[in-house]
Amino acid sequence: MVDLDRLDHAILTELQQNARITVTELASRVGLSKTPCQIRMKRLEEQGYILGYTALVDQTKLGLNHIAFAQVTLNDTSSKALDAFNKAVRKISAVEECHMIAANFDYQLKVRTRNMEEYRAVLGEQISSLPHVLQTSTFVVMESVRDAGHQAD
Repeated sequence: MVDLDRLDHAILTELQQNARITVTELASRVGLSKTPCQIRMKRLEEQGYILGYTALVDQTKLGLNHIAFAQVTLNDTSSKALDAFNKAVRKISAVEECHMIAANFDYQLKVRTRNMEEYRAVLGEQISSLPHVLQTSTFVVMESVRDAGHQAD
């Protein structure tokens, strides 16, 4: 891997703000001409700095207004058990994020549903039945002040 310079960082910053920006506009904003900018973008993609391009969707407009964080404790933390949990949790569409945590629990899940009733069903029927789940604790979001997956006001 090559160290990134200030222009690479500037390209990444601009693309994180607006991935639909034209290469011409991007080049202008970072102080390059179009061709060198395209070359840098291609290199950043090939080296895995840019994983892809996506649209941020307002989940609340789709009716997914309820966010809860579920802390999950496993009864087995062997590599085999962790792999089984990881594979299974990826299949639950309501789980927006899943992170292994160094704490008195093993995973923190961000779960997005339409309402508390739907969350209870996801928790009871899907999350609690994941491999090696010993217990869960839920924390319900009252207001999203800053969410990396959504545009700021």
